Amino acid sequence: MSAGRMCRHLARPLVTLLALGIASALHAQVMPDDAPGYTQSDFGGVGLLQTPTARMAAPGELSLVVTHVQPYTHLNVSLQPLPWLEATFRYTKVSNRLYGAAIAGNQSYKDKSIDVKLHLLQESHYLPEVAVGIRDLGGTGLFSSEYLVGSKRLGDFDVSLGVAWGYMGARGDLANPLGWLDSRFKTRPSRVDQSATGGQFNSKSYFRGRMGVIGGVEYRTPLHWLRLKLELDGNNYQHEPLNNNQRQRSPINFAALFRVSRHIDMSLGYERGNTLMASINLHENLATQTPTSKVFDPPPEPLRDPATPAAGEPVAKAPTRVAWAEVSKVLAKNAGVQVSRIGRRGSELVVHGEEQRYFYPAQALGRTARILDNRLDPSIDWITLATEKHGLPVVESSLHRPRFDALLRHDIDLASFRRSVEQDPPGQQREQVLYTAPVKHWEASVQPAYVQSLGGPNAFVLYQVSLEGDARWNFNRHWWLDGTLNYNLLNNYGGYHYDATSLLPRVRTYVREYLVTSDLTMPNLQLTGTRMLGRDLYGMAYAGMLESMFGGVGGEVLYRPFGQSWALGMDANWVRQRGFRQDFSFRAYHVVTGQATLYLDTGIEGMHVAFSAGRYLAGDWGGTLDVFREFRNGVRMGAYATVTNKSGRQYGEGSFDKGIYFSIPFDLLLPRSSRSRATVLWQPLLRDGGARLNRRYDLYDMTEDRNGDLFEQNLDAITR
Repeated sequence: MSAGRMCRHLARPLVTLLALGIASALHAQVMPDDAPGYTQSDFGGVGLLQTPTARMAAPGELSLVVTHVQPYTHLNVSLQPLPWLEATFRYTKVSNRLYGAAIAGNQSYKDKSIDVKLHLLQESHYLPEVAVGIRDLGGTGLFSSEYLVGSKRLGDFDVSLGVAWGYMGARGDLANPLGWLDSRFKTRPSRVDQSATGGQFNSKSYFRGRMGVIGGVEYRTPLHWLRLKLELDGNNYQHEPLNNNQRQRSPINFAALFRVSRHIDMSLGYERGNTLMASINLHENLATQTPTSKVFDPPPEPLRDPATPAAGEPVAKAPTRVAWAEVSKVLAKNAGVQVSRIGRRGSELVVHGEEQRYFYPAQALGRTARILDNRLDPSIDWITLATEKHGLPVVESSLHRPRFDALLRHDIDLASFRRSVEQDPPGQQREQVLYTAPVKHWEASVQPAYVQSLGGPNAFVLYQVSLEGDARWNFNRHWWLDGTLNYNLLNNYGGYHYDATSLLPRVRTYVREYLVTSDLTMPNLQLTGTRMLGRDLYGMAYAGMLESMFGGVGGEVLYRPFGQSWALGMDANWVRQRGFRQDFSFRAYHVVTGQATLYLDTGIEGMHVAFSAGRYLAGDWGGTLDVFREFRNGVRMGAYATVTNKSGRQYGEGSFDKGIYFSIPFDLLLPRSSRSRATVLWQPLLRDGGARLNRRYDLYDMTEDRNGDLFEQNLDAITR
C-alpha cells in the first residue's frame, strides 16, 4: 500500500477506531478475566504508568489510550504488527501552553510523536524478558527518551527494572557507561524547542547523557477485574519541554487498573506525589478477528442428490446446452462473480469474471463450483474460476469436482482436499467459448464521505462530512469513464488559517482552499484503459481530473511474475494543479511526476515491503519505504517514510513525510460480505515534500489476487 493511496483516506482515525473499540466491547461474549495479560502506559505501549516494561502485546493488537495527567493529555495509538515490534503514535495536548497567538489564537499546544520498542530477549526460568525502545523517535523531540528495561514474572507480580535516557531519565541517577566508549555519550544535547522544525530523527541525542533508574511492579489481584501498579519514575520534572517544569513531591507513582471488559480498561492513579491521573484504553486484537455472521448474504446453493443427474437432465447432455445466461445471473447473485465469458477446455469448465463480493477468493470459487455442479453432467471433472479485474486476467483457481463434492459431504477432510486445488497464471491454451456476457455499461452509487485531519494549530480536529456520488460508464471491458461528485454537508476547515512554512511549491498545503471554496466539487473524472501486455506484464493509461488537486495524463506498467514473491512497477504522469473549486479549471503550476516501485513479499511473518524512487509533486526527488504485515484474515499493520533531496528547512515542520496505519477488511465488520477495506492512517503533518499523486487505480492492487497467500491461508472458506 503506497502512501499516496492512503492519503486519500487520511482521516477517520478517531471515528473508526472508537466505533471499532466500543462495538467490540459491547458485543464481547467473554469474561473480563479472559482479557490480554498486558496493560498500557500513560504514553501508550505496554508498560506501567510513565514508564514502559519489556512486555509485548500479542501480534495484531491495537490499542487506543487516552490519558490525562495535568498539564498533559495524551492520545496514543499502539500497534503490535510483530511479536518483537511495538509502534505507538501520539498526540499530546499541553493545556497550559499555546501554539502562539499569531497562528492559532488561544489553541493549546499539540505535540506529535512516534515511538518504537524492540524485543531483545525472551523470559526464561532465570532470565528476564528484555526490550529496548525510543520514545519520540521522529517528532519534535519534546518528550524524547530511550530506555533499556527487563521484566520478570513472580507469581501474580510482574517486576520491571531498567534505565532511561532523556525525558524519562531526567533525574540522572547514574553516569552513562557508554561514555567509556565515546565521551560524547556523557552529555545529551539540549532538547529542541517549540519553534524548531521537528520531525527529524534525533540520532545525535540517542542514549546520551546521564541515566535515570526506572521500574516498578504490576500486581494481578485475585479479583480478575483489578490490577495494581507501583512505579519508580526516572523523571524529576525540572527539565520539562516548553519551560513547563512541574512540582514533584515523590518519584513513586501508583494506580489501580479496572478491567471493565475484555476490550476496555480504565485506570485511576496518583503521580508525582501531587497529581491525579485518569486513563481509558480501548483495545482489540485485529489478527484474531473472524468475519461476522453474514445475515445479508444469500445461502450457498444446496448439494444435489448424488443419485440424480445434474439439473434433472440425462447424463449424456452436453454442457453447451446449459442456459449459460441464466447461470451467469445466478453466479453474480450467489457467488459474487460478474461473468465475462464461459468456456471449456476438454473436461474443464472455465468461468471468466470479476469477483465483486467475497473477500476470501476461496469462498467465491466454492460457491461457483456449487452452482455449476448442480447444472453440469459428469463429463466435466474440473471447475476453474479465471479471476479478472478491470478487464485484466489475474489468476485461475481450479478444483477437482468429484473431490469437492466429497469434501462437502464430509467424506474427506480439508487437508485431503487441499491437493485437489490449484492456482495457475491466466490460461494460454485454446478454449471453446460457450457464452460471452454483454458488457454492463452503466454503474452508479451514492454514499456518505468523511475527511479528517488531527493536531492542527487552529483546531485539534478538522473535518468535512459530505455526500459522495460515483458513476461509471464502461465502453468495453478495458476502457471506462468514471467520476465522483461531492456535496459538502458540514465542514470546519474554514477555521484553519495556519499556512506552514515551506520553500516548496504548495502542492498539498492548499487543503483548506480545496475543501471550503465550493460546496459542490468534482474530486475525480477520468478515462482509464487497461491491457495485459504479456504473460506477466500489465499496463494502464489514464487521463482527466486524476484527484482533487491535480489533473493530467499518465500511465503505469507492472511486471508481476506468477508464483514469485516480487514485482516491479513504474508510473509516469504529467499533471497540472486544479482550481480550488475542483471543477474544470486549472492553476499555473504543472510538473512531471512518477515513481518506480519494487514490491517484495518477504515470506517472513507476512511482512511486505514496497520501495519507490522517483520524482514527487513538488519537483523533489527521493524514495518512499512502505513496510506492512498482513495477517491471515487480511488485516494489515504498517508504516511508511519518504525522504527527498529537499532539506528539513525547505520541507518545513515535520522535515520529512511519515506515518503509521492499519487496514481492516470490511468483511470482518459487516453483516454482508465485502471486498473493500477501512484504512486508517496517522500522518503527523500534511506537507508539500514527498507528496505523491493520489491515483484512483493501481495495477498492484488490481492484481492482488495473484498473491495466493489469502487464498491458501483461508481455504476453509471454500465450503461457506
